[in-house]
Amino acid sequence: MAEKKKSVYDESKIKTLSPLEHIRLRTGMYIGRLGDGSNQNDGIYILLKEVIDNAIDEFIMGNGRRIDIEVKDNRVKVRDYGRGIPLGKVVECVSVINTGAKYDDEVFQFSVGLNGVGTKAVNALSSYFRVISVRDGKCTEAIFERGKKKSVRNLDAKPGVKNGTYVEFVPDEEVFGAYNFNQEFVEKRIWNYAYLNTGLTLVYNGTKYVSEKGLLDLLNKEIEGEALYPTGYYKGKQLEFSFTHSNAYGENYFSFVNGQYTSDGGTHLTAFKEGFLKGIQEFYRKPYKSEDVREGMTAAVAVKVQSPVFESQTKNKLGNTEVRSWILAETKSSVVDFLHRNPDTAKALEAKIEANEKLRTELNSVKKEAREAARKISLKIPKLKDCKYHVEDGEKGENSMIFITEGDSATGAMVGCRDANTQALFSLKGKPENMFGRKRADIYKNAELYNLMMALGIEQDLANLRYSKIIIATDADNDGFHIRNLVMTFFLGYFEELITSGKVFILETPLFRVRNKKETLYCYSENERDKAIKKIGSGAEVTRFKGLGEISPKEFGQFIGDDIKLVPVEVSQLSAVPKLLEFYMGKNTPARREFIVNNLLQEIDA
Repeated sequence: MAEKKKSVYDESKIKTLSPLEHIRLRTGMYIGRLGDGSNQNDGIYILLKEVIDNAIDEFIMGNGRRIDIEVKDNRVKVRDYGRGIPLGKVVECVSVINTGAKYDDEVFQFSVGLNGVGTKAVNALSSYFRVISVRDGKCTEAIFERGKKKSVRNLDAKPGVKNGTYVEFVPDEEVFGAYNFNQEFVEKRIWNYAYLNTGLTLVYNGTKYVSEKGLLDLLNKEIEGEALYPTGYYKGKQLEFSFTHSNAYGENYFSFVNGQYTSDGGTHLTAFKEGFLKGIQEFYRKPYKSEDVREGMTAAVAVKVQSPVFESQTKNKLGNTEVRSWILAETKSSVVDFLHRNPDTAKALEAKIEANEKLRTELNSVKKEAREAARKISLKIPKLKDCKYHVEDGEKGENSMIFITEGDSATGAMVGCRDANTQALFSLKGKPENMFGRKRADIYKNAELYNLMMALGIEQDLANLRYSKIIIATDADNDGFHIRNLVMTFFLGYFEELITSGKVFILETPLFRVRNKKETLYCYSENERDKAIKKIGSGAEVTRFKGLGEISPKEFGQFIGDDIKLVPVEVSQLSAVPKLLEFYMGKNTPARREFIVNNLLQEIDA
């Protein structure tokens, strides 16, 4: 047996990258992910955010009350009316790492961009980047390509032009591949900026976005028509929050730090929840349990922190522990004060908490019966092929995922090729029960959905979710789409936060395989298939995959490995969910029958 050749490890193998090379080579460290724009966390939106954040920081410090934003043909333009970058430092501020004024607390007190990286990353990852700073009749313009300076000009500004900074950039296709900005995603970000910065006008592609009541406006829009009582609201110097309850299951939060949406919450959100519970307990003078107080609750929380510590460059989760005590105390006292001033709301909230308490008591007896029945069947969860590491295992489990598959044949195709350390499988027997309009207790009467809930670890609290991603993996046919809808109805009905926090995905698998003796191409659409046939030429063999079970384990390994294609399940507005579920999953109304007839697929799966 030939001895394996050892690679040489000496001084010649040690490399020092320039900051520009490092950003382009290790992009994920700076913007989290790449993506093609189909996910609201894709890199192109982080680039947009980094530039707007700088304009927002100017407004926060009292400079400029308007920001103009344009996104057209993948070209982004942002103009603020703040102080403008000091003219002698324009080039350094957009191209030299660890350069900026955000280190000076007197200049920027509650900034999001603290490390002098944001705009430099945008510059390095753009095929074209232009910045202009205007200060007191003078201006400096610098143009870059892929982070390399092409030109710098110092000019007199035209008469009447206001101070401020203009940034224009085009994300580099060499880095991001083919991409497109989703206007709905951008609009949602713009609205968040408006809610968090009352008094600021954002003009996006010619439309004005303004909020007069901040987080109160945000919550009223999100749960329009679903609230059980008028939305509660508080605004202090560094803390702002709004809250209400609906008849939905679970709880939902929109949390922000210094204007940054923290999708994974953090210490500020935990402190708010604790303070809210203590405020309720003090006002009603009853030892209500946290699950009874928060069931059906939706809240928005924003804090300003002078030196925020985030758990990653993309700033999804706050880590500062010192904020807990003051946020908890301020939340508690403001909740008590609000309820004293709004007796009708206090009565409605008390009725909701007591209804939750009653339901929980009823549910506990059903849970007990279900657990005893499950214990008799098996000590293990049926149909679950678990993985070794889970979220609670830290770094080892941060990429853990569970595939919800359609039947044993699909599971069989995946078992042989999955990564058993991080990839679990849960096999459905077929079409699960439609849970629209059912009580939470009904989960415990449905063995399959009960087992799914237990496999995910979300019976008591979504914080105990065992996997970082929940992936629905069904066939790309009518039955597969129906099963997807039934699973999503289950999640939206009882565990809505799984979807609003971005934990649920659809697995994309190829529809066609086009190959000859030398080359094999997998295609995800008919258009891709046609291009592949043209590329391979005459003699191309085309296979149409009708089900996941038809794909061999050897092939399937490619589609759940490093190149896995996932489509996130997202909700644009919470208030739209009940209406959508009622229409598609509720009773078969004349309106739905008409919709089905008008949109009936001509091609029927045999």
